[in-house]
Amino acid sequence: MSDVKANAEALVPKFKFERQLNQDQAGRRTTLLGTIDSSPALLILERAPFPTSTDYLASAPLTLRTLKNLGANDIYHWYMASSGGAITTTTHSTSNDPKKANDDDEQTDDFSDLKINLIYPCTPKHIAKYSRQLVRYVTETPALYQSHVRPYMQAQREAGRLNWVFNIIEGRKEVEDVIYRTPFGEDADDEGFLLLPDLNWDRKTVDALHLLGLVERRDLWSLRDLKKKHVPFLKHMKRKFVEATTQVYYPDIEEDQLKLYVHYQPTYYHFHIHIVHVQLEAGATQAVGKAVGLDSIIETLEVMEGDGEAGMEKLTMCYTLGEESDLWKDVFGPLKKEKEQQQQQKEEGEKLKK
Repeated sequence: MSDVKANAEALVPKFKFERQLNQDQAGRRTTLLGTIDSSPALLILERAPFPTSTDYLASAPLTLRTLKNLGANDIYHWYMASSGGAITTTTHSTSNDPKKANDDDEQTDDFSDLKINLIYPCTPKHIAKYSRQLVRYVTETPALYQSHVRPYMQAQREAGRLNWVFNIIEGRKEVEDVIYRTPFGEDADDEGFLLLPDLNWDRKTVDALHLLGLVERRDLWSLRDLKKKHVPFLKHMKRKFVEATTQVYYPDIEEDQLKLYVHYQPTYYHFHIHIVHVQLEAGATQAVGKAVGLDSIIETLEVMEGDGEAGMEKLTMCYTLGEESDLWKDVFGPLKKEKEQQQQQKEEGEKLKK
């Protein structure tokens, strides 16, 4: 048995690379064609889950081989890093030549195997959001939205958690990252908007492309604020986002390789649109109960009865919530308990009648 394992382990170092056949799962798996002892061979490399050892987790931030900041805004910072001893074919130059410095940066990027986001200082809300938790599927009626959810949204906005968004909109942060924007404050009827990479994208894996479209206006908090009168604005914004994305990333991305959606509930209450590559692995953030297609929203508004003021606030929305979220703890959890208590009292009353 030991000989079999030893022989198998000896094969991998003998692999001679010829070309890459495919890269999928948002860049986490790659398939290589090559040879071993002159015979064709396929080598499929896939990133394993992170070890759960406390020793490993404690040492991981301290043992990064390289670390390059991609951007920073308010309490949010994001980086590319390499965790191991990648083999390089050239020695890094200490020259002050900008071109050589850029070449060194590109070489560092080639060996980056980690995308890192840092939230510092973080809040209890951040800790709750990123902690493992049970998820519930809830139904939000128009009445429930007006009585409970809308006031919750307002409280979140007034707590100052949108500073990083306003930094971008007003040109104080991430200016160099903006892919497209209407002239700030000059667009008629508050229809200004801009487009930039989402902080979760590594800026290089095209199949994992994830961009963020932000509106300038502050009266749109979520898809609930969209009305029939906003349809031309939404269509115009979609067209500009798609045009800008295909132009910037030409020829790697075409129009029919993009999908646009909105989250409900969103992470923050300033209306924004996600633009992603269709190949991007559809995890929880694109699942039913979280993502709503922009085209579906536009179609819903167009066929909705009523004048221009008719809108999404009149619909019943179903979505998922983590049990650690404030919406579950403060709204849907108590409502569920109240409903269960009422049902129990009803059943006990029926038993007494018998």
